[in-house]
Amino acid sequence: MQPDAPFPSTEPSQDCDKLAPTPGEDALACVLVFNASDPVGAGGVTSDALVVASIGAHALPVTTGVYLRDTRETAGWAALPAAAVEEQARMVAEDIPVQTIKVGFLGSAEAVAAVAAFTADYAEAPVVAFLPDLSWWEQPEIEAYLDALRDLLLPQTAVLVGNNTTLRHWLLPESATDRRARPTDLARAASAFGVPYLLVTGLALDGDRVGNVLASPEAELFSHAYERIDAGFLGAGDILSAALAALLASGSELTHATAEALQYLDQALDHGFHPGMGRAVADRLFWAETDDEPAPDAPDSDAHSDSPHPIHIPSPSNDIQH
Repeated sequence: MQPDAPFPSTEPSQDCDKLAPTPGEDALACVLVFNASDPVGAGGVTSDALVVASIGAHALPVTTGVYLRDTRETAGWAALPAAAVEEQARMVAEDIPVQTIKVGFLGSAEAVAAVAAFTADYAEAPVVAFLPDLSWWEQPEIEAYLDALRDLLLPQTAVLVGNNTTLRHWLLPESATDRRARPTDLARAASAFGVPYLLVTGLALDGDRVGNVLASPEAELFSHAYERIDAGFLGAGDILSAALAALLASGSELTHATAEALQYLDQALDHGFHPGMGRAVADRLFWAETDDEPAPDAPDSDAHSDSPHPIHIPSPSNDIQH
């Protein structure tokens, strides 16, 4: 994840016009991010921008509203008008080519509809959607939001990312308390709404380990386990989904991108810290710490892939079938 070269000089060029690239020339892969503003800095558009840049891509952050929270609790939400959310995205996308789209918390059913209208017009860019924990919200708002996600956005989603418990309660409500529900069961439920791939996190394993599985309705395609960290974190799902979107934007195939995104999250959590009196925050710039050992080039021995061949999410030059 470390930069290949030192940071460039900040001294002005003697011939700026001559050296300036034409639009699109030598550009980084761009990830358009829909997410909230998080004053804690643990998740939301601030975190997404850090993660995407760490991967080596460029974030185009579209703010959907503002969390009212600290590290201890989420007290509420201040939404932007849906029209303002959509207009941000359209202005950027009409100027800058978008390779992938990451969808975080949108904040209202109206915003979901606006984002779905936008993604339908930019169907060449694969959508990575993250379903956060909404337990702090009022039940009528949760139900309206999830209904809109299911009906409008999931049919356009290439990869859905979420915690095992959160996904079970939504996709398999009749078995929400059944811990035996497998990732493939969840993937089959998601596929009924048009989602081809599901990345399930937070699976309880034997011992003090946590599992994460990329699944299709037919099979578990990739799995990765790591030691449970004795701390509660804010923003882990945002980090994972942003890393995955950035890696796909940069041309990685799906199982490899999943492996790298999980490795990045694991190290960010391992370097986490407590900025306040509540939950911890991951260090998304862990790779910049010069005293640490270099990151390994591949996931540890607990990573396993059952995919018979690489899975390529279609690039912006191809048509996407959901």
